[in-house]
Amino acid sequence: MPLDGSRSTSGKRSGRNSPGGAPASGDTAASGSPDTPERTATGPGGDSSPATPGPTGTDSRTTPPATSPAPAPRPTSGNGNGKTPTPADLTWGDPATRPADRRWCQKVTVGFGNSGGTAVRAGSVTFGTHVIGALGIDWGMVDSVVDLPVPIAPGAHEDHTWTVCVDAWRVPLGMHIETRDVSVQWK
Repeated sequence: MPLDGSRSTSGKRSGRNSPGGAPASGDTAASGSPDTPERTATGPGGDSSPATPGPTGTDSRTTPPATSPAPAPRPTSGNGNGKTPTPADLTWGDPATRPADRRWCQKVTVGFGNSGGTAVRAGSVTFGTHVIGALGIDWGMVDSVVDLPVPIAPGAHEDHTWTVCVDAWRVPLGMHIETRDVSVQWK
């Protein structure tokens, strides 16, 4: 091997070259004159890349080139396990009714369940109340809207009871009401 620091291209080498042509980690090589040695360093990912030359080099930079910042982690809400929670999934049952103290009112109980990963935070419940005649004939339907009882937590099942009334003049003597329909709008 020559003493001036130049390397031979015909000798056996162990290891491999990095993409930039510099020797891989663990390999050392010197080139040029003894006054300007070539340095190698292992990069952050374990790859070898030429180090920034010191003040005696031809490059006048004294700081490494700027790198783009790493993306900020996505915030998670709710469960704290690092997974993004699933949206709220509200279900409700059929209305259970019982008579109230006036013929034009009725107590209505509806069960709500949230099988999603976030709480239900807003919504409304619409009751469809039918006016039934003495012979069982459905004379019409009246809608009434109430606020959904919120919040409904993830995994919770809650029953709520409302007193649903229609105008007294709609239910003459001998008639009654039946709340049969329930629809829910929620967020």
